[in-house]
Amino acid sequence: MLLDPKTNAAYQRDGVVVIPNLVDAKQLELLRQGVAENMASPGPWANEYTPQGTAGRFFDDYVNWQRIEQFSDVAISGDVPKVALQLMGTRTARLFHEHVLVKEAETKEVTPWHHDDPYYGIDGMDNVSIWVPLDPIPDSVALRFIAGSHKWNKRFIPKRFKDQTAYVESAHDFVHLPSVEELNAHEVISTPVQLGDAVAFHYRTLHSAPGTAGTGVQLRRAVSFRYVGGDAVFATRPWKTSPPLEGNGLKPGDALDDPRFPIVASR
Repeated sequence: MLLDPKTNAAYQRDGVVVIPNLVDAKQLELLRQGVAENMASPGPWANEYTPQGTAGRFFDDYVNWQRIEQFSDVAISGDVPKVALQLMGTRTARLFHEHVLVKEAETKEVTPWHHDDPYYGIDGMDNVSIWVPLDPIPDSVALRFIAGSHKWNKRFIPKRFKDQTAYVESAHDFVHLPSVEELNAHEVISTPVQLGDAVAFHYRTLHSAPGTAGTGVQLRRAVSFRYVGGDAVFATRPWKTSPPLEGNGLKPGDALDDPRFPIVASR
């Protein structure tokens, strides 16, 4: 798939863009199989964000592509990594990891406003997440983004998804998020999508998502594939990273020359 220059320009400007018809029906079915396998056999870093005894379920897990073949098939071959390479504008694209996110019917838990960069143990501005929904996503449960927030030159202290509390009170080079009211004063882009479409966004683009409670949506499954370009280096944070990847010989500032982060597209 060759992207229209306007799509690339929108990604650079807004930090988010919808890619229509990125994955076909066969790939969607592969990903549904992979998510079912993942939920039946969660990895060591899986999370359940919905309290026991309450309605709904908010599940996530990541870094399972090496054991769940359906994830690696989509992450490494086909159009997804090729589109990642084009959006980043780099010579190579490395797979950072995949991330499964599932909200079942009547899930009250929201995804709070955040951006992904502070959670990750890497630094670099050449990056993209490609969020592939496995169910139709109406506006009521769509991802929301603050347009252009990837260019604010700010990194915000992460929040815990379970209770939305900040990881720490203060940290060098990180600040607290503005209030929801302040964030909503900026241009907010909502991204409802159909099956086959994907949402691509920068690691520093602020985003959030509603729960499914009261929407009539029965299931909202997605797999997000995270890629990095040539400027990505290993990094540490003042908190436990998510995913909590160890250096395994990599030191802060080292390029991600490691089999855990394979090059999946190049030009």
